[in-house]
Formats: sequence, C-alpha cells, structure tokens
Amino acid sequence: MSGAGAGRAQVDDWYARRTWHDVTWSATDLVRAKGDRRVAVVLPALDEETTVAGVIRAFLPLTLRQGPGLGPLVDDVVVVDSGSTDRTVEVARAAGARVVTREEALPEVPVRPGKGEVLWRALRATDADVVVYADSDLVDVHASLVVGLLGPILREEGVHLVKAFYARPLRLEQTTQRAGGGRVTELLARPALATFAPELGGIVQPLGGEYAGTRELLEQVPFAGGYGVEVGLLLDTLALVGLDAIAQVDVGVRKHRHRDLLSLGVAAQEIMLTIARRTAGLELARAVARGGPGADGGVDLVQFDQGPDGRWVQETTHVMVHDRPPMADVTAALRAGAWPAGVEQRSA
Repeated sequence: MSGAGAGRAQVDDWYARRTWHDVTWSATDLVRAKGDRRVAVVLPALDEETTVAGVIRAFLPLTLRQGPGLGPLVDDVVVVDSGSTDRTVEVARAAGARVVTREEALPEVPVRPGKGEVLWRALRATDADVVVYADSDLVDVHASLVVGLLGPILREEGVHLVKAFYARPLRLEQTTQRAGGGRVTELLARPALATFAPELGGIVQPLGGEYAGTRELLEQVPFAGGYGVEVGLLLDTLALVGLDAIAQVDVGVRKHRHRDLLSLGVAAQEIMLTIARRTAGLELARAVARGGPGADGGVDLVQFDQGPDGRWVQETTHVMVHDRPPMADVTAALRAGAWPAGVEQRSA
C-alpha cells in the first residue's frame, strides 16, 4: 500500500473506532464509570451576559445526585471571565456558577488577551481530573452536550481528549449552507491539516470550542493564544500521546452567534500561525510571516472593507500568537520559588 493509502487507512481505522455517532450512555452510566475522578465544566466568557445564564442552567442539573446511591456527574461549573465589561460576572453568579476571573486564576502572571489565555488559566481555577470546555455564547444548549463529551473519557481506556461535532446552521440570504465544520474550518483549517497533519483528517470539528480533556493531558501541553488554541491542542495531543488518545462524539446541533468575515479573517490568521508553528517549525512560521515585521513571529493581515462613500478602505491588523507553556511546568516553578521559563514577569 502506498504512503498516501496507508495514511488514509490509519484515518479510516481511527474514525471507525474513536467516533461516536450516537450517545448510548446516560449521566447515570457515567457516574458509575467516573469512580473517584472529579469533573469540572469550564465556561470561558467575554461579554456574554445575554447567553451565559442559559448555558449554566443547562449544565447545573448534572451537579445534582443522579440517582439513589449515586453522586453528581459534574462536581463544579465554573465561569472564567476574560475581562468582561458588561454584566457577565453578575449574571453568571446569579445563575449558580462559580465565577473566577482570569487574573484570580493565576495572579502571579500578567494577563494576555485572547481565548487561549483564559482556557490555560482555567487549569488553575479548578483541580478537577477531567475538564469540559464549552463556549458561553451557545443557545438552545442541553446537558446532553456534557454527557456526550464525557462518555469516551470515562468509559474508554487511553482517551484523553474528546471533541464534539455537530451541525452548525448558518443562514445566508435566505438559504442554509451545506453541512460542514464552519467557514474557517472548511476554507483554512481542514486544508491545512490535510497538508501538514493528515493523521487528523478524520476530525469533524477541529476548531470547535466544546471538548473534554484529562488534566493529565491538559497540564502537559502548551496553549496557543487566541483562536489557535483548539487546533493547537489537537496537534500537541497528537505529538505527545498519539492519535488514539483523541475521540469525537456527535452531539447534534450547535447554535451560537456568527461573526462577520473580517473578524473571521483575523481568527484564521491566528489559526494558520498556530498550525505552521507546530507542523513545520519556526522556519515555516517565519516564511508565513514574510512581508510583516517577522521578528516577533507576527503577521500584518491586510483586509478591505467599503467605507460610507463606497470606496474600499484598507484595514491592517497585526496578528501574533504566543504559546503559553504547559501548566504543570508553571505550577512546579512557582512552587519552587522560581519563575517559569517563557513567562513574562508582572511589572512593578
């Protein structure tokens, strides 16, 4: 069998064994499989006052006893706030979640902006053995999302990262697009992974924000900044523990707010830098950055929009992706009274 054929066979074999199209387990089943492991649901939030309460209320029933003689499936629902300027914190607390700000989670280290930062800091906001990440802008969400994600980790040997996949309805000019992973996934992430990491070709939603991971894994991998965090976790998991440690579960339909194309372009650039850094080393990352400043690993992304007069106006965004080191290394250094390598110190 040719190299390409062998690679395709590997993906097909993984897909057949590590993909669940139907959730056949219940919360009760998972409590029995859970043993003494602790489970936390982490909701990163930035200005999500209109949706965060609904997400919290969907998951809170899992913190109750799941039957006679059984404990809860989820031990903690924690919102990690990423600098909200609206009433996200107050709304989340009123809905029943524990709320921790990104600064409180890791006060020793100065904050950087971005989603990856708050997910990384969340590892210090809970001591759970299994962490379920879910976005705070979901609508029509149900506890079955968490139940689905936890199944492979709690029931299958060797699974450390479980990705959700789902249908994503998107209305465009009164028509509904074909099913797929999303605009950035289909136009950038999937072609890039097919080129540089074809082992991950069977992942339906590589950029999806709903997934579960073991602390054993999550503390050992770096976290990319911004919107590169999800694809970075996939690539780093593949490198650290192999393809078979990854699984995926169909959780039905995911509804959330959709962003405009210019915003997606910036997100796509972060994702591209993350993939380049992990799959082809620093030299390719610098090649991708050619034409921009380059020295800081960033890229000047030039986009265009029409102004009020109808003329096209250039908009330039400097996009950088700084990885955060594995949290286990950070925690060990701080406990030893040393400063963790690769982490800037807070200014006086």
